[in-house]
Amino acid sequence: MSSKRPPAPPPQLPGFTYLELLGSGGFADVYLYEQHLPRRKVAVKVLLPERMAGGSVEQFTAEANVMAMLSTHPAIVTIYQAGLADDQRPYLVMENCPRPNLQVRYRAAAFSVAEALRVGIQVAAAVETAHRAGILHRDIKPANILVTEYNRPALTDFGIATTTDGGDETAAMSIPWSPPEAFGDQPDSGVRSDVYALGATIYTLLAGRSPFEEPGGRNTAADLIHRIETMPAAPLERADVPASLQQALARALAKSPSARFDSAVSFARALQRVQIELAHSVTPIDILDDSPEAEDEEDTDGELTRVRGIVSIEPTTAPPAGSTRRKDRTDAVSPFAPSAAAAAPAAPTEADHTVLRPSAGERDATVRRPRTLDAAPEQTVQRRQPAAPSSAPAGADSDVAAVPPGGASTGGTEPEQRPRSRSWLWISLGAVAAALVVAVVVVASMLQPPATAEPEDSPAPTSAPQDPLAGFVPRVGDLAGAASGDQVTFTWTNPDPVEGDTYLWYPVTLDGAGAPQRVDTATVAVPADPSGRTCIEVQLVRSNGGAGDAVRGCTP
Repeated sequence: MSSKRPPAPPPQLPGFTYLELLGSGGFADVYLYEQHLPRRKVAVKVLLPERMAGGSVEQFTAEANVMAMLSTHPAIVTIYQAGLADDQRPYLVMENCPRPNLQVRYRAAAFSVAEALRVGIQVAAAVETAHRAGILHRDIKPANILVTEYNRPALTDFGIATTTDGGDETAAMSIPWSPPEAFGDQPDSGVRSDVYALGATIYTLLAGRSPFEEPGGRNTAADLIHRIETMPAAPLERADVPASLQQALARALAKSPSARFDSAVSFARALQRVQIELAHSVTPIDILDDSPEAEDEEDTDGELTRVRGIVSIEPTTAPPAGSTRRKDRTDAVSPFAPSAAAAAPAAPTEADHTVLRPSAGERDATVRRPRTLDAAPEQTVQRRQPAAPSSAPAGADSDVAAVPPGGASTGGTEPEQRPRSRSWLWISLGAVAAALVVAVVVVASMLQPPATAEPEDSPAPTSAPQDPLAGFVPRVGDLAGAASGDQVTFTWTNPDPVEGDTYLWYPVTLDGAGAPQRVDTATVAVPADPSGRTCIEVQLVRSNGGAGDAVRGCTP
């Protein structure tokens, strides 16, 4: 990127209003616009006028197509649309990621192990998604990982991406994160080259510098290339980095591509195992699976990979969404089967077997439901007929003998013996039960010790109400600059001063964000930019490490 040229004027785009410049590079400028419908802030990348000749337009178009193919992934910047401005410059309308990118973050302070693992797994899933689509990124580095409003990493800048089976290997590269094979007489790149760059990026987040940068030493391009080609990466000098993470990074940064992880998802699984070892929450790997039946040899923790596919909701599936694999089970009990207490053992029926629900490929087939058990033959019970009044004595029961199972009367004239009334039996049982209850109550009262006074209930412990906004750090306000000669003085206000507050600021130039610096007061003086436009970004930082969103101020 060049620090000499001024940014190109922003183009007039129908349906968009220009707000400010976000950054500039060697091929394009990036501006912040407000889209009218739907109303939202977007980042617009516009090709430079001097880059219109040659193959830059085709490269810009290829970037638009690649991002459109991949941007549905949660860790890849979303592209909304592309087109030609009125001055015929190509542009891309992309998701606006307002938080500082990972380059700004690691220059301010090294990442914690937990956050570096989370970010590494999420970006690895994005890289794996690109690889499965046949795309190599070839420029993975902290500056190309933006951060969304919801604090999720978002991989961007597919400007020099190429297909996995070929491409221009002499395209621009970022030396500190490039693999050794990129500097050979015949530069080469592949899936494992992206794995190297991803490992170098995670190393950088933890170390606060690139893997082969020597603090206080010579770090020219030639020095870095020599170390990348000949020296192993030094272990991280942090006591909280476990040996398993050191080994995973060393494997990702191996000099020989064959010694590295064979895929980004394999690297992500190694990082997940470190999370498990440290008892951290395991970050899922979001990937699209083009071949659901294929099993990866190293996928011993398949439940840790969240394979995203087409979701179909049908009332006959359980669970109602997502693809499931059918498992043969013989121990399931059908809800239509009679319970053991209510039915005697019988020959197995169709209702005793497991009902197989349709798999993902059989959803159009009819689900055969189990038929119900055949009803038992009804047994007719003929009720007793009232006895003839002439033969029954007064007050006697009016019941007669039951009709035989055949349903025919015996036809005899001999009177049948009446069944004995059982009312007396129920009355006797009730009286005995009442007597037992009375006896138990009397005995229990005799054996019970004298009652003691019950202690008064102590009040339930209460906790102070929690403030859901207690950890919120506001943004600085009223950021403005005033030029005086070759100096520009910026001032701002703290909307909620707290003891220990400091401010992290860094200059924003055509080269991007500069090195961050910390101050205690709400003012700073910086050299005026030769382009005539001086910009800085300021964050409010609390003593507990919390930081507010960065606010940009420019002059004039």
